[in-house]
Amino acid sequence: MQRPRLTAITVAIGLLSVTGGAIAGDRLDHDEIKQLRETGQILPMGEVMTSAQTVQPGQLVEAELEREDGAYLYEIKILAADGTVHKLYLDAATGEVIKRKEK
Repeated sequence: MQRPRLTAITVAIGLLSVTGGAIAGDRLDHDEIKQLRETGQILPMGEVMTSAQTVQPGQLVEAELEREDGAYLYEIKILAADGTVHKLYLDAATGEVIKRKEK
């Protein structure tokens, strides 16, 4: 009786580790980012940050590269002079603003 239960637990742990890997797969490591830049699949972050500050003037708070549904996006947070935090999502290949939010 214990053997089937142990097998079920082992399978559940295996499934969790695979799912966790898929979720963690959205995080990009340094080597992957470097390869994307070298192959021209994404723009340099500096170029995208300049573009974002043209769209929304203010102080850069945070910037990161993300992968969502197979597409690469830069998420840029900018603190405006009035204290509002603006979150911009830019297409990493073109620099185009795809979405923006305010807090």
